[in-house]
Amino acid sequence: MEQEQLLRIKKNLQDVPKGTLKVERHFNGNTETNLFTESFQTQTEGKGKMTAYQVFPGIQLSLNYSLSEQVSFQHESHAHILEINHCQTGRIGWDFNNGTSVYLGTGDLSLHSMACCADSVMMFPLGYCESISVSINLEELKRNPLPILQEVSISIEQLDRNFCRLDKSIALPSSPAIEGIFRPLYTVPAEICLPYFKLKVQELLLYLGYLNPSPSGLTQYCSRQTALIKDIHTLLTEHLDHRFTINELSKKYLINTSSLKEVFKGVYGLPIATYMKEYRIHKSMELLRQTDDSIAEIASKVGYESQGKFTKAFKDIAKTTPTAFRKTFNKTGC
Repeated sequence: MEQEQLLRIKKNLQDVPKGTLKVERHFNGNTETNLFTESFQTQTEGKGKMTAYQVFPGIQLSLNYSLSEQVSFQHESHAHILEINHCQTGRIGWDFNNGTSVYLGTGDLSLHSMACCADSVMMFPLGYCESISVSINLEELKRNPLPILQEVSISIEQLDRNFCRLDKSIALPSSPAIEGIFRPLYTVPAEICLPYFKLKVQELLLYLGYLNPSPSGLTQYCSRQTALIKDIHTLLTEHLDHRFTINELSKKYLINTSSLKEVFKGVYGLPIATYMKEYRIHKSMELLRQTDDSIAEIASKVGYESQGKFTKAFKDIAKTTPTAFRKTFNKTGC
């Protein structure tokens, strides 16, 4: 877990009540929006915030923070509005109307029309996320093209065919080009953010204008498979005192071992064994902070048969011993 980014997410959400997705709009008097119309509705059991800017007519950029497992969205279905999502921290997933699912990790990018994600659920498998969304009304962009697109003869119709007429999402893995466009947007000073967003959105459009949408991107999965993997995740995390084998899970959930391992990693970003090791240790950190249980008792609760094995695993993840971690917490209270 990237502690620095997670602290930034918590800081941005410290004034947002649980059960709320707060939307801040910076549209300079322009009421025309792609996403935030009267029909826009959200629901979450956690909390989140979207800070949205009108960058150009028909183009909006939103900085998004979430501490939640999922957020449900209802908005208008527009095939001519291109939605672009970049994941900076955590993971993001969608179940689309065509029965497929896509998951993004750090640095990954997805592109699809707003028709694909209307009445959808955005999932955060790790319970937190920092991301950027850019929505582009291609009809508006065609009526009022940006001069830079005319200089290089980028066709709006080609953007529409490449990214909005496929009835599915295109998911691209992290690359230096994608990182160069998006990473600076998360830390740009507030006093220059809008002009900087204008520069970067134009850079993004140039990138998309010459992007071939056919190369192999991130794997997309059957939504039924990802739902099954979430059930397996619930079983594993609610029974930390039991060590389930891959074969046990395969037989119990009627999924072959190869698909089980592949789809779990696709959803949660790590192989099952690695993920569960980290999950157990982070759970033990909570117990060390919140209870007076002995180290041996905590080791047993999170699935370690001996205190020695637990201490070794704890040091692998936390870079300190459980005893030292508890002493540090008791001293600092954080």
